[in-house]
Amino acid sequence: MLGAVLAGTTAVIGTAGTAQAAPAAAPKPTKQCVTDNKLVPSCGVLWGAAAGGFSSLPRDQELKTWEKVSGRTSTIYHTYHKGDEVFPTPAEIAMTRDPKNPRVLLLNWRVEYGSTWANVASGKLDARIDKFAAHIKATYPNQKFFLVLNHEPEDDVNPKPGSGMTAKDFAASYRHVIQRLHARGITNAINVVAYMGNEKWMAQSWWKDLYPGDDVVDWIGLDSYVSAEKGYYHYGKFNDLLDRRAKNGGQGWYDWATSKHPSKPIMVAEWGAYHRVGKVTDKSAQFNSVLPELAKRPAVKAIVYFDTKKDAFGDRDISINSSATSLAAFRKLAANPLFNIKIA
Repeated sequence: MLGAVLAGTTAVIGTAGTAQAAPAAAPKPTKQCVTDNKLVPSCGVLWGAAAGGFSSLPRDQELKTWEKVSGRTSTIYHTYHKGDEVFPTPAEIAMTRDPKNPRVLLLNWRVEYGSTWANVASGKLDARIDKFAAHIKATYPNQKFFLVLNHEPEDDVNPKPGSGMTAKDFAASYRHVIQRLHARGITNAINVVAYMGNEKWMAQSWWKDLYPGDDVVDWIGLDSYVSAEKGYYHYGKFNDLLDRRAKNGGQGWYDWATSKHPSKPIMVAEWGAYHRVGKVTDKSAQFNSVLPELAKRPAVKAIVYFDTKKDAFGDRDISINSSATSLAAFRKLAANPLFNIKIA
């Protein structure tokens, strides 16, 4: 792995080491890919992961293990928080200041936890927001990081008027949090709105109301998965997780994002290929489809794998190494120089 420094310095992140008999490793990119002030790469695609989902082991330990298994350091380290939790934690900060393998945090925060989006939007949770802002200023003032607010909001929408959890309440909540953070001098947070992109939600009349506005959104994110088991729920390849569309027709998710918000880079903030636990299925086709599909979709500037042996319901294995052939295909993907990005 290549890498250089401490906070505030420029570092090269994520060059995969591959053991080959020939003198040359993976081909070098024709030009150096670097990030701008919104962490958007000039070329290439940022590589990331959330590892050890639903396990009891520390997430930083799980990610380091995953990186060894996959063969590449994760440029993006995805973590999850809610309510009044104090974060980034010392362990998370340490991962971004690792002299050999510095990383960029993708902090996922449910601000409304224990309350409602309407209460956040009306200022009733401002003390929670201000506490986070003060913590960032005190412990993490200079390094840029991604911030997702309440990922996958579709699952939490209650369209009943007055519920405090309508789609418009989410948009208002998101706007309020970002505007308040800006007012308190937080300039190093790069804001991401992360959808599920599930066809049943995209078909809802309220789905379009979730978007908080281009002025408070830096990246548009998607959490989406495919099954490697033919005939099982959401069977498909990498294009299928990007192209799902409402059941009543209309645009696929990627086409919606790029046509409605063409200035915004896209992050696949969670993705993965799964099979049912105990029904091991080769995931090579899914992993081999990533590069060709990324080539067709230039707006995708980051992909972040969610690795777990069992999902929240205990029935899906999303790990990269559920079979030897799956792991070999994933390691080949990870080694591609497309993911060599210089973080400035």
